[in-house]
Amino acid sequence: MVTQADVRRIAMALPGVDEGSDRFGFSVRNRDKAKGFIWVWMERVDPKKPRVPNDGVLAMRVANLAEKDLIIAANPTKFFTEPHYNGFPAILVRLGEVNVADLEVLVPEAWRCVAPKDLVEGDVPPAKVGSRARKVAKKAKKSAKRPRGRSR
Repeated sequence: MVTQADVRRIAMALPGVDEGSDRFGFSVRNRDKAKGFIWVWMERVDPKKPRVPNDGVLAMRVANLAEKDLIIAANPTKFFTEPHYNGFPAILVRLGEVNVADLEVLVPEAWRCVAPKDLVEGDVPPAKVGSRARKVAKKAKKSAKRPRGRSR
């Protein structure tokens, strides 16, 4: 059985990751916007009341709906979904059923789903993600690719 501390350790080792301040969750900045890739599942216990956090289950991004279906079908005791996530590329993960090895695969994959391409490829240092320096570097990279003598 893994804990939220295991999830935190793996997620925070990835470049550009921020931990949520209001609920357990992790995001990475992409185009100056925080994109969540792991968050605590908000369970609907009573249909007429607000959802409540279920600390034993996490929601994690996956690449697409086909991957979501494959992961859930491969091991429905570890992974599941609910109607709230229909049409959304995320799986629900039972922390009591997965092990650290599962997380070491799932967490980086969830991060790759939302992280900016240049961060995933290692072109930008994590400290510069979401900053003015990243924008400047991106513009410089684009202008370097443009043929000389042409203007926009």
